[in-house]
Amino acid sequence: MPTDPLDRLRRICLGLPETTERRSHGEPTWFVRGTKTFATYANHHHDDVLAFWCAAPPGAQEAYVGSDPDSYFVPPYVGGRGWLGVRLDVPVDWAEIAGIVADAYRVVAPKTLVSRLDADNAIPGPARLLTDGE
Repeated sequence: MPTDPLDRLRRICLGLPETTERRSHGEPTWFVRGTKTFATYANHHHDDVLAFWCAAPPGAQEAYVGSDPDSYFVPPYVGGRGWLGVRLDVPVDWAEIAGIVADAYRVVAPKTLVSRLDADNAIPGPARLLTDGE
């Protein structure tokens, strides 16, 4: 498994159905079917934080930020739409990150792709998005 946070995040994101990556606002960004953004890398983007920002289900932003403000934050620009900022420059639980990314994907992906994600993955929970035993 890659140790660079970008490589690990990329591997998780690109493991989701019909996900593509391209730069947006100077950062690697992941899209469903090339059009709907669900996550973007934030390598010190306007601050000194290494993180990613992602779509989040209703209430998730408040729950994560409220429970662990050292790891999660309300990102600029998209935070008002409920997106979640996830720090990668602190100790990270990659299984939890995989679950957060899967939730972000589910927020923006069409129902057919969400169903495909659920059907394609035999391993339950967020661990299915990790490979090589992590």
